Amino acid sequence: MAQGAPRGKRDGGLLRGQLPRRAGRSRRPPSPANARPGAGGAGSRAARLPRMKIYTRTGDDGTTGLLGPGRVPKSAPRVEAYGAVDELNAVLGTLGALPGAQAYAAELGAIQSALFDVGAELATVVNASGTESPPRVSPTAIQTLEAWIDRFETDLPALRNFILPGGSALAAQFHLARTVCRRAERRVVALAGAEAVPADVVRYLNRLADLLFVMARHANHRAGIADVEWRPGSR
Repeated sequence: MAQGAPRGKRDGGLLRGQLPRRAGRSRRPPSPANARPGAGGAGSRAARLPRMKIYTRTGDDGTTGLLGPGRVPKSAPRVEAYGAVDELNAVLGTLGALPGAQAYAAELGAIQSALFDVGAELATVVNASGTESPPRVSPTAIQTLEAWIDRFETDLPALRNFILPGGSALAAQFHLARTVCRRAERRVVALAGAEAVPADVVRYLNRLADLLFVMARHANHRAGIADVEWRPGSR
């Protein structure tokens, strides 16, 4: 709850690795639908994906497949964790469609792409040999969130009280995204208590929730609307 409190030292224990190369890529030229500007070229993952069928019927028994061997119930903690991250991504997509959100388009786009990486990493299980898949959430991504926090805070007055979610519609949506992010973080921490979860995944969600709080304040500031301060005991 203590948003805006002084932040502690940054965590250590950084992970290393690179995204594994996808096997079996198609060598066919891109179809016209995939030949739009920005769809191809180096670093484009979507352009390399084969055509996927939306329904497979394999999950009709209440199970789903992970990025690894076997299937698990859709209520499994790992599925709950990356499902919460997916929900957060959808909330941010809704936020990005609001008036005024264009001012944060670059940050939101980068965050949504990073959350896709977070979900992919959470959906990856340790293989039979005990070797974990290379991490996809980099320390650099966390440092980027911290840099954005510092940049946005330079425009804001000092925080001297707890604030309530609200103000402008955009700020309220940032606060909603923050709470969904905290829920996703709790799901991931619960998963980490029983299974292997890269530390940088938890760090990223923790720092992202801080950023969304600051962005909520910044959205109110840009709109000329004061934050709604909490007044204990008020009726």
